[in-house]
Amino acid sequence: MEKIYVIHENDEWTIHLTRRLDELALPYEVWHMANGLVDLSAEPPEGVFYSRMSASSHTRGHRYAPEHTAGVLAWLEKHGRKVFNGTRALQLELSKLQQYMALNQLGIRTPRTVAAAGKEQIIEAAKRFDGQKIITKHNRAGKGLGVQLFDSVSAVENYVRSDQFEEPIDGITLVQEYIQSPDSSITRCEFVGGNFQYAVRVDTSEGFELCPAEACQIGDLFCPVGEEVETKPKFQIIEGFNDPIIEKFETFLAVNQIQVAGIEFIRNSEGEIFTYDVNTNTNYNPEAEQVAGKFGMLELAKFLRDELEIVKGSLVG
Repeated sequence: MEKIYVIHENDEWTIHLTRRLDELALPYEVWHMANGLVDLSAEPPEGVFYSRMSASSHTRGHRYAPEHTAGVLAWLEKHGRKVFNGTRALQLELSKLQQYMALNQLGIRTPRTVAAAGKEQIIEAAKRFDGQKIITKHNRAGKGLGVQLFDSVSAVENYVRSDQFEEPIDGITLVQEYIQSPDSSITRCEFVGGNFQYAVRVDTSEGFELCPAEACQIGDLFCPVGEEVETKPKFQIIEGFNDPIIEKFETFLAVNQIQVAGIEFIRNSEGEIFTYDVNTNTNYNPEAEQVAGKFGMLELAKFLRDELEIVKGSLVG
């Protein structure tokens, strides 16, 4: 029987999707990529395949899950299976450097960034921003890995030479200009099936290492989603959001064969938009969705359901 296959490495993030698949009574199977084998001479099962592989898998002890996933996706695509967030999506998920180049190719502005491999090179990169606030972050990241804000080159140098320095898993640190938001917020746009669903305003006044996953509320230093803010919610869906950037994002997703993603941008005091992250392992904030009556995982489950029906129809035909 044809099924929906969910490829992932994090049960806490995936359960929100499987609950929706159960709700719609859809046949599915979950493939956890921490371990496994692929018989390259065998035919993959029939169905639709959706990858939720994360760039931060190594923080959960799954260092080589992305590499294993890359092989599985190549196997599926070679056999002509319908794969969502396949090889190209994974490539961009694992490298912000490549994300930025792909965004820039379509005229989407990103913050000025220098990629540095090596501690001395990070310091040299910081000197190119002398007099500006700068951010460092890991190239292969997720969960705000390696995100640090600095006021000066000397502060960067002190950090790099200290025990607090976080070594990137791929050896590449991005040194980036700090874009100041007038209201201490960023905007995250959610897409399913390549189509815009909604935009979320994220309050960054208490820090910028934020992700919307409900699972992040439990003891994750870099995802303080569950913390209470007296004056305003940390995540709030923007009603009637409409901006020309949406069309550019949808084009970017189509060109790069990405069907499901959250794309984050920040506006400076002049209202200019700088896009700084494409997350192909998107999660949704349940509190914000409940208030707005919009549910990303439900829309994703419906999308996979409809695609599964198309596959079934083609096999019958």
